[in-house]
Amino acid sequence: MRAYERLLRYVVIHTTSDENSTTTPSSARQFELAKLLVQEMKKLGIEDACVNEKCYVYGSLPATEGFENATRLGLIAHMDTSPDCSGENVKPQIIANYDGKDITLPSGRVLDTINFPHLPGLKGRTLITSDGTTLLGADDKAGIAEIMTALERIQTERIPHGKISIAFTPDEEIGAGADHFDVERFGADFGYTVDGGPEGELEYENFNAAAAMFEIKGFSVHPGSAKNVMVNALLVACEINSMLPALDIPRCTEEYEGFYHLTKLGGTIEQAHIAYIIRDHSFACYEGRLAVLRHIEKALNEKYGEGTVSLTIREQYRNMKEKIEPNMHLIENAKTAAELAGMKATVVPIRGGTDGARLSYMGLPCPNLGTGGYAFHGPCEHITAEGMDLVTDMLLQLIGLYGKRTRG
Repeated sequence: MRAYERLLRYVVIHTTSDENSTTTPSSARQFELAKLLVQEMKKLGIEDACVNEKCYVYGSLPATEGFENATRLGLIAHMDTSPDCSGENVKPQIIANYDGKDITLPSGRVLDTINFPHLPGLKGRTLITSDGTTLLGADDKAGIAEIMTALERIQTERIPHGKISIAFTPDEEIGAGADHFDVERFGADFGYTVDGGPEGELEYENFNAAAAMFEIKGFSVHPGSAKNVMVNALLVACEINSMLPALDIPRCTEEYEGFYHLTKLGGTIEQAHIAYIIRDHSFACYEGRLAVLRHIEKALNEKYGEGTVSLTIREQYRNMKEKIEPNMHLIENAKTAAELAGMKATVVPIRGGTDGARLSYMGLPCPNLGTGGYAFHGPCEHITAEGMDLVTDMLLQLIGLYGKRTRG
């Protein structure tokens, strides 16, 4: 079975995570895909495949005879889809022999070459999209499909290998994919998340990341007698945003440039809130951004009265670069594997994060590999069958390279 055929089965399963939930998994619906994957893994001869009470799927292929001392390699992908766009009732569309031009999806939404200038380069491939009313879910069900297809080929083609550990996680899209990951149970020396963009991309530098929330207490009186008395919490929220650099937003930044990203704003005159995510590749700059937020809190409380503004900062993940650099064989082998699979290897910074960022700080160095997908988290998400085939081939090449590498 080709990887895209698996993808088509997986994307119709609703697995959107819930950022407002306090449980793990954040949405019970993720178990449906988890249980299906366990069944498929067992059919592929992965005898220890299981899903635990937190919806983490684990399994492993023991080393083939003579490869017991090879480096133990782990492959990881996530099952949830982003809550930024509906992942329910996904209707995948298959466009064979794509002509490289603009596409009008069934919803009327246009996938155009102006916003997506890479599209002409996909001419002749089999393009897979949603119908334009939901996301597709290739992030990260494509990664799952590619890993599963690689496992099938290892078994059917009797490809020799060291121990291969597999994990599929819940809740990566809400920053919780590694919260309950059992590194010891996983049993790998090194890992790769298969959770990136175009095929051939390799990533080991990600943002340092935090979430910030300002809670604002206002004071409401009749507007006719409000002079020097009223504190309009909504206006204070607007004032907070005006105190941040106007160009340090996602729309105006790229590559290694960090940002403040406004994600929520609401309330009344008496009570309001404004929320951000903060991102920067440089840890010093990241800390500087957090210091700016703390200074805003201090300044506004001095202006309007202590307790008017309350700031909460929650760290989400760190840049994995410092954990990968002592293990650069992970990047060099990935480059080699990409080239052996017929791709150009490209190292790019992640303008986001993956489970691998946190896992690297949990003792499992874990860079990220592209899946072949584009425009994640929205109704224009797309991927090609041929790109997925290339990624599957790359995984098999990686497994072969680490089968030749001795532990330690």
